[in-house]
Amino acid sequence: MAELTNEIREAVRERYAAAAQAAADQAGAGRCAPGPPTASPADRTGVFGGALYEQADGEGIPQAAIEASLGCGVPTAVADLRAGETVLDLGSGAGADVLISARRVGPTGRAIGLDMTDEMLALARANAAAAGVENAEFLKGYLEEIPLPDASVDVVISNCVINLAADKPTVIREAARVLRPGGRFAVSDVIAADDLDEVTRADVAAWTGCIAGALTESEFRAALAGAGFEDVEITPTHCVHALATAAIIRASKPRPAACCTPVALAECCEPAAKEDCCGNSAGETPPRRGCQ
Repeated sequence: MAELTNEIREAVRERYAAAAQAAADQAGAGRCAPGPPTASPADRTGVFGGALYEQADGEGIPQAAIEASLGCGVPTAVADLRAGETVLDLGSGAGADVLISARRVGPTGRAIGLDMTDEMLALARANAAAAGVENAEFLKGYLEEIPLPDASVDVVISNCVINLAADKPTVIREAARVLRPGGRFAVSDVIAADDLDEVTRADVAAWTGCIAGALTESEFRAALAGAGFEDVEITPTHCVHALATAAIIRASKPRPAACCTPVALAECCEPAAKEDCCGNSAGETPPRRGCQ
């Protein structure tokens, strides 16, 4: 497994390092869109990449960040981000979703991008500087080993990256670990058809193009349930391949029952928030962000 993980990581790193360099040279393309010779009809019809942001509010985000997006959706459009929250983007690439998140959570919030590719991290930091966004930061690391403490973020987003990981159940468990009780998981990703053939799955080049590594809907639901998530919703958005569909996947991390007892309320809540997660009236102990 370790050998396969390293092989996949290196294949993905090489592909997306090249994409970052291309974007830096103003010749960027699309995060899931594999370049020749594996380009699919989906790549040529705008179902990957910056074209998906055409009807989204760019919120002052540099066009270079949008154009360098290689995702299959716009997770910030469905994450219901709130002022003061901490957001983590898994596989943040050129930083478009991090910068949009940073604008939406405002100066009291924080947006964090995680990526393993030095070239993408450099591009994202340059885009953040160009946008004048000060509440965003970018960390180097693997999705299977998120370099953040337990219960430290309110929302986890991702844009067509989880399927690139060799060990997706571990990625989803890590997302659950870093989320606070009541935290939200809202990602765009590729869902494979149940009959995706083994030849395609075995093709690492296709893996780096987001098709071969994708989970089926039942596998994604099982991974989320195994990590302890609840309220799982998987909503297909558009076809990206004859055997795969882009989708919005949402779920939440449950709050312990003790959160809503008077004795333990202070452990679940913090003074910064405005409304009580346990239904208490205004003026009583307010909730931790993510307990809402």
